[in-house]
Amino acid sequence: MKPYLLAVLGAFSLTACAQTDSPQADATKAPAPLAAQAAVASAPKVEPGSADARALDAIRKLNSQIRVDRIGVAPIPGFREAIVGGQTLYVSDDGRYMLQGSLYDLDAKRDMSEASLAKLRRELLKTIPVKDRIVFAPANPKYTVSVFTDVECGFCRKLHSQIADYNREGIEVQYLAFPRMGLGSPDFQKMVNVWCAADRKQALTDAKNGRDVPTRNCKNPVTMEYDVGQRVGLAGTPLIVAADGTAMPGYMPPKELRAALEKLAAEAKGGAGAAGSR
Repeated sequence: MKPYLLAVLGAFSLTACAQTDSPQADATKAPAPLAAQAAVASAPKVEPGSADARALDAIRKLNSQIRVDRIGVAPIPGFREAIVGGQTLYVSDDGRYMLQGSLYDLDAKRDMSEASLAKLRRELLKTIPVKDRIVFAPANPKYTVSVFTDVECGFCRKLHSQIADYNREGIEVQYLAFPRMGLGSPDFQKMVNVWCAADRKQALTDAKNGRDVPTRNCKNPVTMEYDVGQRVGLAGTPLIVAADGTAMPGYMPPKELRAALEKLAAEAKGGAGAAGSR
């Protein structure tokens, strides 16, 4: 089996904030083990003997503990589509063949795999209430993004150093915790310290500037947010996710992010108009 497929089916953790000069490479580094493993979710409910069940069984034969978030009909005949660890797999209805990678519709000019992942991202992000996020927002935001962040990641720090500029561009930034060294690591404790601080915004700013944040422990969402980060396909921090579930290619300067969000909004409006004219 190809190493990249083993990485999807054999590991629950993804590397984050690679040491590189490229923000795009920072967010797309290949999967690698972290210090701790996330809990495995229960399997999707499927009808015994169905094509979904055969596809699920095929995946489980490769790794009985792997998380399968969704399984259902694929856009191509004879295959089921499964979302596994934030990536898309295609399994033949008889459970014999498996494909990994993007499925692109040439007629619609649309990445079907990314569309499925975007839908799952939206659903998973809805499970994290705003009160469990650290929010930096202008008075009247035009766009809102969810950003999985780490306090030590270089590009995460760069993004935060420009937080006022993002807000001036009309972008509300909602931070979620993703300690890149894994659960139980010193990095994880730093994130807990921030999320347990009386003033979380100031604590996050202090941590990202290399200042010590007092050690605290409380009921906090860091583990849950870390788990969701893995499930939405995080391959590096920062991961910026638009309101429609689209994942951005790593760190983006404020004006570039604004332009990308405007483009998404225009495409969504155009798509809705086209659908309405049919």
